[in-house]
Amino acid sequence: MGDFNRSVVLDSIRRSRTGLSRVELGHSTGLSAQTVSNICRKLIVQHLVVEAGKASGGAGKPRTILRLNPNAVYAIGVHLDPTVMTFAILDLTGTVLVRSRRRTPVAGDPNRIITAISGEIERLILASGVDRQKIAGLGVATPGPIDPERGAVVDPPHLNGWHRVPLRDALARTTGFSVIVDKDVTAAAIAETWAGGPSGSGSFVFFYLGTGIGAGLVIDNEVVRGRSHNAGEIGHVIADPGGPLCVCGLRGCIAVTITPQSLVLEAEELGVLAGTRVQNGPHAVEEQFSALCALAARRNAVAAEILDRSAVRVARAASVITNLLDVDRVVFGGPYWARLSEVYLGRIPALLDELTVARSIHRVEVVGTGVGEDVGAIGAACLVLDDALAPRAARLLLAH
Repeated sequence: MGDFNRSVVLDSIRRSRTGLSRVELGHSTGLSAQTVSNICRKLIVQHLVVEAGKASGGAGKPRTILRLNPNAVYAIGVHLDPTVMTFAILDLTGTVLVRSRRRTPVAGDPNRIITAISGEIERLILASGVDRQKIAGLGVATPGPIDPERGAVVDPPHLNGWHRVPLRDALARTTGFSVIVDKDVTAAAIAETWAGGPSGSGSFVFFYLGTGIGAGLVIDNEVVRGRSHNAGEIGHVIADPGGPLCVCGLRGCIAVTITPQSLVLEAEELGVLAGTRVQNGPHAVEEQFSALCALAARRNAVAAEILDRSAVRVARAASVITNLLDVDRVVFGGPYWARLSEVYLGRIPALLDELTVARSIHRVEVVGTGVGEDVGAIGAACLVLDDALAPRAARLLLAH
């Protein structure tokens, strides 16, 4: 209970942009004044929290404001996408100190990728000037499925050759850090709760647009991972009943109608893009997808129509999730989001509103991520901070 209360106080301070006094912490957490005072005293001794000036609350003496100490703890995040690897080092407040991007080596060689990740981490630590002893750990966001007990990546669709690769233990050996491995969609959702601002509060679906498509789930400010930490696999939700046949036997699944690869294939079949480079792997798909978006931006009618159709499909797919979970908003992000944001934000809100069953009670907000393009890497670092500091109901369960 003490650890849970400590996490609740830290979380309240973190979520306040201007800091909170002990009295305000009592109001926001429901804890007694004595409990709040004891916790804050320990947090100050541990250098996790600092006193940051006084604030007048009307009658009575000014109250001391408490804020997180950004220099107390740091975390490293790595996002492994089949096309690009992104890296970030965050301080305790979730602020990015340094970041970098590298093209992913040949995906079929896990050892080569692990070596590249380890080397870039060392380079980034040197560039940041951060004291290595203050780095709490390394978070890695990868495509799913994952085996959380073993920290392994298990046959993700776009990482050929990754059959039960023990990524957590391999990186722990090469970097010397404690490592957490989680799905990229989960990491993105956690990033939104830590650094997204208003879009990261309450209940929301993070609709992740990467080489694959997935959904990160947050209900009442708590991330939902599922029984095996593989929640959010939405590739076989039907987005277009008249769409192409999927390997699962259904027609029009997200996996064959909304992914960058499926949109590029559609563009090639309609003659908007030349060749069949879509078959040549994720790097070729990214190049072709960028070309498709550029054509649409230059008002190529067929290219624009392809992206518009994808927006309609996304709205249908998102409505299945939002109607099921009854959330506040849908947050879009991921490596491909920037190229789709103008089209999607122009079309999806109205389409989703029409498909929302409870719209007479509340509307589902549609927004882009408040974290930015590197949401995967930032989320990976936030995995470390969240694991150490965030309150979770499971921590109240007593062992038998």
